[in-house]
Parts: sequence; structure tokens; C-alpha cells
Amino acid sequence: MALLLGGMVAFYAFAEAPLLVRWLAMLGGLAAGLFVAYQAAPGKALWGYVTGARTELRKVVWPSRQESIQATLMIAVVVLIMAVLLWGLDSALLWGVEKLTGRGS
Repeated sequence: MALLLGGMVAFYAFAEAPLLVRWLAMLGGLAAGLFVAYQAAPGKALWGYVTGARTELRKVVWPSRQESIQATLMIAVVVLIMAVLLWGLDSALLWGVEKLTGRGS
């Protein structure tokens, strides 16, 4: 973090330097920070996690376009059916409460 922060400070501290030099200083700080982080145990553990996640991602069987469309349509139909059922239940309960309380029309 300190190396990355140092690169950022150098970017703004040397405002009179050419923009390319300032960007290189910031990128150099980033690269040095990443190198130091990778050498530490948490950095190596994080890199191992990332490589393991990429390996698992390659094992995933992704659905085809047609399967995705069919699943989306089925979900939309189920949501619509549930909305109608809940609206009907809500209307029936409202009607019942209105009749019980005498507030119905």
C-alpha cells in the first residue's frame, strides 16, 4: 500500500514533470506494490484463490442461448401466475375482512 501511495504522491508532487514521467512513476509504484504483495503469504494465498477460481470457472457448463431464453420465459410465467394468485388471495381476504367488520360496500 505504501508503494502504491508513494507512486500516487509522486504523480501529484512532480506536477512540473512531463505527464508521461508522472504516469510511469505511478505505474511503477503500482507494480512494486503488487510485487511486494505477491511475495508475502497473504498475497500468495490470494493468488492461489484466484487461480483456483479460474480453474473452477472453466468447469462450469454454461447454458445455451435457447436454454437461457426458455428458463427466463418459465420464470416470467411463474412470476405472473404467482402475482395473479396473490392478488386473488389478497382480494378474497379483503372481501372477508370487509364483510366481518361491516365496512364493505
